[in-house]
Amino acid sequence: MGTRAGLGLPDTIVACLFDLDGVITKTAVVHAAAWRETFDAFLRDRDGPGFRPFTQEDYDRYVDGRPRADGVRSFLASRGITLPEGTDGDAPREASVRGLGNRKNALLLAKIKAGGVEAYEGSLRYLDAVRSAGLRTAVVSSSTNCRDVLRAVGAEDRFDVRIDGVVAARRGLPGKPRPDTFLAAAADLGAEPAGSAVFEDALAGMDAGRSGHFGYVVGVDRVGQAQALRAHGADTVVRDLAELETRA
Repeated sequence: MGTRAGLGLPDTIVACLFDLDGVITKTAVVHAAAWRETFDAFLRDRDGPGFRPFTQEDYDRYVDGRPRADGVRSFLASRGITLPEGTDGDAPREASVRGLGNRKNALLLAKIKAGGVEAYEGSLRYLDAVRSAGLRTAVVSSSTNCRDVLRAVGAEDRFDVRIDGVVAARRGLPGKPRPDTFLAAAADLGAEPAGSAVFEDALAGMDAGRSGHFGYVVGVDRVGQAQALRAHGADTVVRDLAELETRA
């Protein structure tokens, strides 16, 4: 199979679908920290000083890449905990699925405001190369803050389509590990799944790429989980998107 010159992709690919956190921007670690603070505070109040903390493995397996409420439910289920669903307006102190999700989002926004947002320079260069080659691009993220983050790093105009948490909720699209958001992005770009490449750092995103039968799935390994990314469906794994240009 041939490759598109300079991009390290099969020559059948006409559209590229990029996750945001951990692929384009350096926000995955901030998300993980906000989740850790949220769940550790909840577990400490529930179980006392001897509580079992939220770990990086918990983040990778149950939370990363999923819509916020799905992440809460998934992690709590792993600990045998059930909470009322609550409503989107629940205060961050509420012991409900939506309350915990709102607590995490408040912490995330505070961390972003305090430390700013950065993009991976290799990813921005790769995006520019993809667009220069005439491929269509979409950002696919479960985050409801996606547009603000893209604007903060000056990358909003690098994408033809945006399917984020806001758009997914409006369209009723289930989040990762289901492939629906990626499929919607490909459709909005006028591309078939087989002609689209998925770029993801989350295991849930790998599952979405595999189940959606996309033409190529790139795992981006920022935290040393290359083997797991491959096990979940990555066709190739890179530490930075700039590496794909050297593989062409």
